[in-house]
Amino acid sequence: MSHDPTVNAGDIARLAGVGRAAVSNWRRRHDDFPQPIGGTANQPLFSLRQVESWLRRYGKSYQVSLGDRVWQRLKAAGDLRLGELVAQAGALLTRADAAASAAASDGAAPHEDAPDGRDPGVTGGTRTGGLGELDPELAGLVVELGEQHGARAAYEFLCERYLEAHSRQLSITREDVAALMVRLVSADGATLFDPACGVGTLLLSPAGAARVLGQELSETSAAIAAARLRLRGLTAEVVAGDAMRHDGFAGERADAVVCDPPFNERAWGYEELTGDPRWEYGLPPRGEPELAWVQHCLTHVKPRGLVAILMPPAAASRKAGRRIRANLLRAGTLRAVVALPGSDLWLLRRPAAGDRPPSEVLILDATADLSVVQPAWQAYLEERSDQTVRIIDLLADEVDMTPARHQRRDDLGRAFAEARDRFLAATAVPPDLKVLEQPLDQPATTLGDLIKEGLVSTSQAPPKMAADGGDVPVLTADDVFTGGAPSGSTTVQQGLVAIRPGDVVASYSAVRVMEDGGGAVLGPHLTLYRVDGRRLDPDFLAGFLRAAGGRVTTGSSRFDVRRTRLPRLSLKEQKAYGEAFRQLAVLDDAIRETSTLGQTLIRLGLDGLADGHLHPPAHGAP
Repeated sequence: MSHDPTVNAGDIARLAGVGRAAVSNWRRRHDDFPQPIGGTANQPLFSLRQVESWLRRYGKSYQVSLGDRVWQRLKAAGDLRLGELVAQAGALLTRADAAASAAASDGAAPHEDAPDGRDPGVTGGTRTGGLGELDPELAGLVVELGEQHGARAAYEFLCERYLEAHSRQLSITREDVAALMVRLVSADGATLFDPACGVGTLLLSPAGAARVLGQELSETSAAIAAARLRLRGLTAEVVAGDAMRHDGFAGERADAVVCDPPFNERAWGYEELTGDPRWEYGLPPRGEPELAWVQHCLTHVKPRGLVAILMPPAAASRKAGRRIRANLLRAGTLRAVVALPGSDLWLLRRPAAGDRPPSEVLILDATADLSVVQPAWQAYLEERSDQTVRIIDLLADEVDMTPARHQRRDDLGRAFAEARDRFLAATAVPPDLKVLEQPLDQPATTLGDLIKEGLVSTSQAPPKMAADGGDVPVLTADDVFTGGAPSGSTTVQQGLVAIRPGDVVASYSAVRVMEDGGGAVLGPHLTLYRVDGRRLDPDFLAGFLRAAGGRVTTGSSRFDVRRTRLPRLSLKEQKAYGEAFRQLAVLDDAIRETSTLGQTLIRLGLDGLADGHLHPPAHGAP
């Protein structure tokens, strides 16, 4: 492996605490700026050592954290080996964490490597073919990173960087959708199974699971998932292999199954699996692989156990899958189809002997608001829902379960009018900013320095806090992103962080200044920044955190966020900046809201015009 790590322009900007435009200016204005040693014309790569030397020579402030050094060393192997090396780092951190835990408990000897290649410390092992070992120098840096920041935080940092680098190749379930799926089907003390687990996203959500099981086609992703689960203290077993052709958990039944399968995968094994006993509801058509995944999931859940699986929207209506959908409905297995942004969520329950099939199925459109799903599902389970469709009506028709088709017609006109009014009201004006010929040269500081000076204090939620039940309202990461009210809940426990007006709360993808604490506490995966209002404006701080990219998750904040640069200004000047930042934040929220409302408005308008509930004005009428 190359020992000369490379960095791209974004990496250089992060290390130097500047924007990418500044790096472009350095390349144009300084003939001695290091020349690319790899990459492409649009995405050049530079030698990290040469860049460091140049920054020192010009007195540029920069800081290469240990985490950045490890990451750049991993990247130096190239994209083809990057996943393998991240998996190896996870196995190493898992062994080191297990050894440290054993030594701390009662002096017990550390785990030895299992003879069959299984990762030590993971109950049941990770049955993969073995991914090799890191070279000694890089392994030493990885272990040092784990000792400095904790094995879990260190590995999540590396995984975040890996997922960013391969965002186009890897399909990752949205965190809010993943958490919702688990909440809908799993309970404390349950065994949870994901037969297409990827890097473990769905299996990371359950706070009270007794055991988690996963299978993944990619050996690399399976190893990454296993390490992430183990470092969270979960009892886990992950198998690498093709779940359709080589079921790694044949005969095993979990309490609940969650799955985000690959969509439109035609080479799923149709020819080899024609007579497979899993096809209890019918042989899946060659072009309907998702219906094969539905039945595979049902094979692995106990009687009366629940399955939550993401499906392409077309699966609710395609003619080829009509017979299987009908059989699922007749048996009382398919209980709900919920439209989400970009996909549908199917909720299924495996019948037990003697169970009476339900007469209705829940069909719900939650594309505009995920928070409606859980209450609607609970109402359906308690037989008090008003958003159901009679199964006999579906069977008499095309078995089309598309949620948009089953919009309550008596509400369609009212819904269109309300959506139109909300769309027109959701406007915001951008700030009037003065354009300068040359950028201001202002004295600067960093967030880390402000913390040392006592102007800012930071807090995080207790490490094992759950936000899915209790009497205390919890602000979640999704609430920060959407600007909504606290939607989680937890029980009273030690270490809860109460939110006050003026607190700056940051997640992986968003930053928000709290106008009202509302009696809520800080949720998991969030960082709270509390400022000294006599010397620092919270909107000023929040704006520069947003400008830095909002990279402030629990894992990455320990590596990056303290290097966020801010100009040293008087409180009066800060407030001027803060107001401009606040207006931009309002504009951001408005654009996001109008985008969602616009899609809803279009759909309701099309439906209403098509079925006669809406009518265009007469020609020439205002």
